[in-house]
Amino acid sequence: MRQKKRTAADPPALDTIAVAALSVIDEEGPEALSFRAVAQRLDVSHATVFRRCGDFDGLLNACADHLATLLPRVPQDTDWAAATETRFTALYEVLVRHPGLAALRAGRSWFGPQLLSRLVEPQLAQSVAAGMTPAAAIQVYRRLYLLTLGAVAFVDHQDEKRALATARTALAALDPEEFPVLSGQRDVVLPALTDHRVYYDGLRQLIRAAAAEHLG
Repeated sequence: MRQKKRTAADPPALDTIAVAALSVIDEEGPEALSFRAVAQRLDVSHATVFRRCGDFDGLLNACADHLATLLPRVPQDTDWAAATETRFTALYEVLVRHPGLAALRAGRSWFGPQLLSRLVEPQLAQSVAAGMTPAAAIQVYRRLYLLTLGAVAFVDHQDEKRALATARTALAALDPEEFPVLSGQRDVVLPALTDHRVYYDGLRQLIRAAAAEHLG
């Protein structure tokens, strides 16, 4: 649904632009995102959206920071492992609902104020308070962050049936002599591709390893 017509003196808020942009990505695919596509949804000129965002990276930053507002504020007195799992599980679940944004953000830093205040700063601060050095806290954060982004980026969790169908077709085309495991164990390989437990188990393993290495 289009928004009420706005005037040049009443440009849409950045958060409103982010919601419209995410709608474009989710409904039409990441390749459909443009200032013009967002402007059409808001019933404003594409120049208005461009001026509000600055550039395409600014538009993506607005989308990422809008999603970051959905992340929980975990009390600092929460057990380190529990707090860490809560934060990164929430990030994973938010991004899984918007995989197109994760694809568009590939290679770009995520430094929006909401993400910094709800995830990065509290996670680093709690790690240091728990006994990690700043260098260790950043290293642990980076590992958890990369696991999360990777788990989102390489599977289409919005359409898992399509993801499985695509993978099934690709595996069926393999030469069994050259790829005996992939072609012969499809019933094992395919379910793992869209199994969220793969991420959750990996996350907990990293958290346990970090606690054992840095917190004693």
